[in-house]
Amino acid sequence: MDEKRASQRKRVLKAGTIEFRGGGIDCVIRNLSDTGAALEVESVVGVPAEFTLVVRADDFARKCRVIRRETKRLGVKFE
Repeated sequence: MDEKRASQRKRVLKAGTIEFRGGGIDCVIRNLSDTGAALEVESVVGVPAEFTLVVRADDFARKCRVIRRETKRLGVKFE
């Protein structure tokens, strides 16, 4: 299988928040790289195409664009 990602992702298990328009949705970050991440959520319904991913424990915040949607998983690219 060909790897299409710009940089290798590392498996992680971190709590995060998808923040947009003053609201937020909790998520679990399953893998992470310099260019993107895979996020697990209760449901992708209501998650906008662009948002800020925040990991408070790591003082981490990145603007994201959704590039893949599954039932409970999002693939995002950092802007």
